[in-house]
Amino acid sequence: MHPFWNTIVKIFPTWLAPNLITLSGFLLLIFNFLLMAYFDPDFFASASGQKHVPGWVWIVVGILNFVAYTLDGVDGKQARRTNSSTPLGELFDHGLDSWSCVYFVVTVYSIFGRGATGVSVFVLYALLWVVLFSFILSHWEKYNTGILFLPWGYDISQVTISVVYIVTAVVGVEAWYEPFLFNFLYRDLFTAMIIGCAACVTLPMSLYNFFKAYRNNTLKHSSIYETMLPFVSPCLLFILSTSWILCSPSDILETHPRLFYYMVGTAFTNITCRLIVCQMSNTRCQTLNLLLVPLALVVLLVYLQLLPHAEPIVLYLLSIIITLAHVHYGIQVVNQLSNHFKILPFSLRKPSSD
Repeated sequence: MHPFWNTIVKIFPTWLAPNLITLSGFLLLIFNFLLMAYFDPDFFASASGQKHVPGWVWIVVGILNFVAYTLDGVDGKQARRTNSSTPLGELFDHGLDSWSCVYFVVTVYSIFGRGATGVSVFVLYALLWVVLFSFILSHWEKYNTGILFLPWGYDISQVTISVVYIVTAVVGVEAWYEPFLFNFLYRDLFTAMIIGCAACVTLPMSLYNFFKAYRNNTLKHSSIYETMLPFVSPCLLFILSTSWILCSPSDILETHPRLFYYMVGTAFTNITCRLIVCQMSNTRCQTLNLLLVPLALVVLLVYLQLLPHAEPIVLYLLSIIITLAHVHYGIQVVNQLSNHFKILPFSLRKPSSD
């Protein structure tokens, strides 16, 4: 995609801040998420016999998804083009990318939905974790090797998803009901693509780069514990959120899937952002993310059957708490970096030489 991005970035005026490009792409993904939440709140709209999402919505979502992906690809080029690259820009870019994972995965889910030919909410939950794991794997790699490798599986998925949105607007969701090969449904292709990109591209390349650094004796951490430390909080988040699903008396994932995905994705992005800060500053990764404490408390209450009717309310409150905590963390880090490098987050003023 670099030749395309190199052409697109020339359209932008040099006064346009790279961080503003990054933020604009992120806001488009949020808009897509909210738009689809309005027309398909519970992921049943694509099922047979249900009121389907209007065709124009698929077109809008498809175009905006591709535009957001393009903006994510050109923000760094704009920074180098205007000589305004800063650590703040790198953190801002990758930090918002980590939050974007939940938005584009949950939005694309509406194509197939939860019908007989769709995907169950638990399978989508598992696929979301595949995407989240793929994202943090690249930053785990940089935490240990000092080099960030971004696999092209992401490019394939984003272009494909944008095309599928447009195709859905033309042929309708009914086209995805029929098998495309023998008894292999399109939902199975959707699942296989996500798992395949992770298992055949992201994981092998990250392990290859890790062992190459090990062979060259350039790893930044010598012990296995320090090497694997970035995975402690994500694994705990997975265990806690999955335990909630399995113990839930009100079947929380079935009744509030979109909000549950959002809560998990937002907690994950806070964990990832803290890892990004550590690998950028060559500091030790945090062992336990404090946002896991209220989640653990909720899971304990659910396990003890103390939230038989208040479980949805608790999910809403926990989502708000995690969101506010993550936004507060982001603001604090941005302010500290801006003060240190004497820059404004959305300006093109160059950092001082000191």
